[in-house]
Amino acid sequence: MARIVYGVSGEGSGHSSRASEVAGWLEAQGHEVRLASYDRGYRNLRDRFDVTEISGLHIVSEDNRVARRKTLRRNLAAIPEGIDSVKGVRDSLFREFRPDCVITDFEPTTAYLAKHYRLPLISIDNQHRMRYMSFPCPRHMRMDAAVTRTVIRAMVPRPTVALVTTFYFGKVKNPRTFLFPPILRRAVLDAVPREGEHYLVYATGAHESLLHALRRFDGERFRIYGYDREDEDGPLQFRPFSRDGFLDDLASCRGVIATAGFTLITEALHLGKPYLALPMAGQFEQMLNGLLLERAGLGRTLDAPDPRAIADFLARVDQFRPALRDYPRADNGAILAKLGELLDEDLRALRRLQKP
Repeated sequence: MARIVYGVSGEGSGHSSRASEVAGWLEAQGHEVRLASYDRGYRNLRDRFDVTEISGLHIVSEDNRVARRKTLRRNLAAIPEGIDSVKGVRDSLFREFRPDCVITDFEPTTAYLAKHYRLPLISIDNQHRMRYMSFPCPRHMRMDAAVTRTVIRAMVPRPTVALVTTFYFGKVKNPRTFLFPPILRRAVLDAVPREGEHYLVYATGAHESLLHALRRFDGERFRIYGYDREDEDGPLQFRPFSRDGFLDDLASCRGVIATAGFTLITEALHLGKPYLALPMAGQFEQMLNGLLLERAGLGRTLDAPDPRAIADFLARVDQFRPALRDYPRADNGAILAKLGELLDEDLRALRRLQKP
């Protein structure tokens, strides 16, 4: 059995949701796992696992747009804390725990320490689609795609093996990359989809332009998450954060109107829900998610919450259901089997790949 350090990005909840499933499975197989994360990832994982709190990078958004200057200022201000965090992780998780390998879910501290100590590095995330997988990319998005690949390379040095989760399967660019269906939490796999009368809406940050557009639809019901509110405003029903409540509203909605984050899109597709994606401006991955969603006929993507386009989506929501019925659904078995194969049979070979 292996000793594993597992670094998890704390930005949003998708990384920690995926890591919770993988780390729980690893422990059930007898492996010893120590996790490292920050912010929401740390809060989501600390009650179940042995987690070291670290410093990490954050994206600041305003009205569904990346606030680049604020993002830069916030992360520059955190540099001293980040240096101390690296030293703490190095001492407690690498020198004392002495791992056999490192898994990273888009978390750079543990990834770079894996390279420093010449340990096998396995990446498990959806970000490496944009580095190691071919995908359709319109001309106007190519510069953003190139910048994103550069950022991914800076965040995670070359992994020994990349296990990539995706809902679009393109051609991989090297023999070290393997594509798998999205990792879904057990509650989603067990959920029974049904069709109610409401739409689930999720927004990060103060997306006031979306709320303004939705207020025009008096005959609809929108259950809204992402705001620290619990009240009603015309057709808008604000819901407090609740993992169980959110999943129930997702499983029973007519469709989803939300940012284009990978985790929510894949949970909605698994449950057969048409999706109106509003990618965060300046966030290439969300732009790509929306593009691939629309090309597959599983929903629509909008650059901005235009009321006429929203009305068109609401009127045509049933037209997406045939494609949703054909969407390939799978549990987490394939990627976990591959991870088990790497750890149980090929760990020595992986170690040799890390030698200079």
